[in-house]
Formats: sequence, structure tokens, C-alpha cells
Amino acid sequence: MSWQGAARPWSWRWPISPLLVIGACAIVGPTMVDVARHSWTTEQGAHGPLVLAIGVWLFSREWPAARQLARPGSGVLAAAAFAILLPLYVFARVTSIIEIEGAAMYALLLATGYALWGGATLRRAWFPLFFLLFAFPPPDTLFAMLTQPLKIAISEWAVSLLYVFGYPVAGSGVTIQIGQYQMLVAAACAGLNSLISLTALGLFYTYIRHSSNWRYMAFLLMCIIPVAIVANLVRVLLLLLITYHFGEAAGQGFFHELAGLSMFVTALLGIFLVDSLTTPLRRRFANARPVGPAAATS
Repeated sequence: MSWQGAARPWSWRWPISPLLVIGACAIVGPTMVDVARHSWTTEQGAHGPLVLAIGVWLFSREWPAARQLARPGSGVLAAAAFAILLPLYVFARVTSIIEIEGAAMYALLLATGYALWGGATLRRAWFPLFFLLFAFPPPDTLFAMLTQPLKIAISEWAVSLLYVFGYPVAGSGVTIQIGQYQMLVAAACAGLNSLISLTALGLFYTYIRHSSNWRYMAFLLMCIIPVAIVANLVRVLLLLLITYHFGEAAGQGFFHELAGLSMFVTALLGIFLVDSLTTPLRRRFANARPVGPAAATS
């Protein structure tokens, strides 16, 4: 297709466009191999291939409409973005900081998309582009800092609930004593390593089901994190009960994986339940009329 409208002072034309595509492929390939090797093989990043596949599928759904808006972006802005991101990418690549490398690579990919197709095209496909961020590993230090209060809170809630039901349980920070067993609620045990994948799952469900109702979609998105936290609490409770009744070996063996599966089931059911219970709110948002000059004169 041809781009319409007045030409910009500096637009990307042949041979720059093919060079951009070749350059993007040159950085995407090695970085994605490193991400797959260092992140997707861990519990925290195991959701990466699924997120990538879903994100590409979502983008393919949006592309027919997005490409109608295609027009080369500002060469000045694109060049400025490349000038900042390329040194950052090279630094991360040389120092093997996979979190920064993945983020810089994706930012360079977006800058390339902006240079070739413009901002309107990227805005039209904003959700798939945002969703694809979940395929990359978050900074470990930041993730640990954000999840530490959650680990402590989940430990305290688990101790309080089991104590109400008469179990011999006590806790100090992330350490829980139940009967003769002591359990350290690490990120993996609390299921917090799966918090990102649960959030991505909830985002996908919300977008597919309610993308046409942005008010309700925003509300449902705010419910995802609490649902994921409850699912993590269920996993910790199951691990504590299995360890207490069947021994430490059972709590660290097959039933440990079963508790992890139950967390995902709980999260899915939680999202479905919230969506079902808030049906009146969804209908109210859907029937709400915009407030503004157009509504006043209609």
C-alpha cells in the first residue's frame, strides 16, 4: 500500500527500510535465544513461550486494521531513540545482563516499527505489544523487592487461617513452623514466581472477552493481582497441610507440583467468578453514554 498525506521532512525510505528490518532481525535472534536459555527454562519464566505465541497471534489479529494507519514515523524521533537504545543494548549484550538486553531489544523493535509504520499503527496494536513484554524476564532485584512484602503477608495469612482451625502452627517472617516441620516460604513456595504468568493470563482473558468495553476491562484488570495473590495463598496452605499430614517428603515431591497446578486453577476460577459476579457492572458500563458536548446535543 502507499502512504498518504504530505511527506515528512525526513521519512524512512529505500534503502533505509530494508536496513532497519535486517538490523532488527540481527538483534532479535541472538537475544531471544539468550532469553529462552536463561529465562524460559526457569519456573519464573516458563510462561515465556506461551506468552510469545499468544502475543504474536494477538498482533496478527490487530495488524489488518493497524496497517491501514501505516505512515513512516518521524526520522528525528526514531534516530534519537536508536541513539539511546543501541548503546544500552550493546552494553547489556557485552555484560550479559539478560533483563536489560531483552528490554533494550524490544524497545529497539518498537522504535523500528515506529520508523516504518508510525505511531498511529503502534497505538492501534497497543495491547499485543504490551502483552509481549511478559515474555521477557523482569529485573531480579526489583522483583524480589516487590514480592518480599507479599511473601511475608501470605505467610502471616496462612498461619492465621490454620491457627483458627486448630493446627499447631506459628510463624516468624517467611518461616512457618507447623507441627514438627519448619517451612521457609520462598518465592517459589509462595508461587510468587508465577505471579507474572498469572497476570498475563488474566490480561489475555480480559482483552479477549471485554476489549470492546474499556471501562469494565480496566476494572477487571485491577482485580487480577488480588486474584493472583489469593491463588498463591491457596498454594501455601496446601503445601503446609500436605507437609503436616503426609510428611516433608510428600510436601516436596509430587504434591508440591500438584499445589502449583492448583494455584493456576484457583486463579482461573477466581477470574471467572469475578467476571460472573460483576455482570451487572459490565452491563452498566456497556450502556453508559459518553458525557460531553456530543452527548449534550444528542
